[in-house]
Amino acid sequence: MNGTAPPENKQARAAAASRSTWVSVAVNIILASAQIVLGLFAHSQALIADGIHSLSDLVADGVVLFAGHHSKKDADEDHPYGHQRFETAASLIIGLILLAVGIGMLWAAFNKLEAPETIQKVHIIALWVAGTALIAKELLFRYMLNVAKRVKSSMLIANAWHARSDAASSLVVGLGIIGNLLGYPILDPIAALIVGFMISKMGWSFSWDALHDLMDRAADNDEVAAITQTLIETPGVLGVHDLRTRKMGDMIMVDAHIEVAAQITVEAGHDIAVEARKRVLQRHRVLNLMTHIDPSKRPDLDHQPVLKAP
Repeated sequence: MNGTAPPENKQARAAAASRSTWVSVAVNIILASAQIVLGLFAHSQALIADGIHSLSDLVADGVVLFAGHHSKKDADEDHPYGHQRFETAASLIIGLILLAVGIGMLWAAFNKLEAPETIQKVHIIALWVAGTALIAKELLFRYMLNVAKRVKSSMLIANAWHARSDAASSLVVGLGIIGNLLGYPILDPIAALIVGFMISKMGWSFSWDALHDLMDRAADNDEVAAITQTLIETPGVLGVHDLRTRKMGDMIMVDAHIEVAAQITVEAGHDIAVEARKRVLQRHRVLNLMTHIDPSKRPDLDHQPVLKAP
């Protein structure tokens, strides 16, 4: 027996994703333009690197908008379980973008450090730009993370932390610029090097997590326990075993065996399973629930009991 999540939930999540992402697009266009142009003017490699990072955010925002548009589509003949994995794929792409940008920054910084005599003193305006970027990115991160947690979207969480990585990089860039202005010009490319490492590490983390989700990783233990508890609290359910989960984007697919009294009719057992499914879909971020009914007095040898009703 199966069921799907209410369509209004998907629409609300898609609307929130689109709204927060367009805010990110506007902020990143302004910051990337200012950082790259003024970074060239101020001779700050760190500020230019930070601007390229902001530019990469625009690509990530585009991926999020594309994935958000497609993931909200209803199930069809070719995709009977829906299109939620567009979000997981988007998280993977964002991670790969971050990884590529970070490695590029590391390469550029290493080249600069090999020829320290080419490092120029930066203009004071670079410090003002870095400070403005730091504040803007931190505010953007807090806004996006709040939206992402409210709608429980791993894709939006990844994009929010992408913004936080920009805030962290702007802080490092600012320190490097201060060092340069104080007479230590080598601190500017060192700051760019640190930013490149931070971005590479974050990109690897997001890519690795998304890859595991694409390989049908199970939901976390707390969520599995909560779903199991909802099933066992359903009137007529005497036990639950062989409960399995797999992530589908930010939703969860669930398979479960529920035990009912052996003497009841098939119709009565069906009604219990329908009620159990209804409760799970209402209380948890479950996209689909498949149930198998077993008589409680005849558990098979290969069944692994999860929980028994008192």
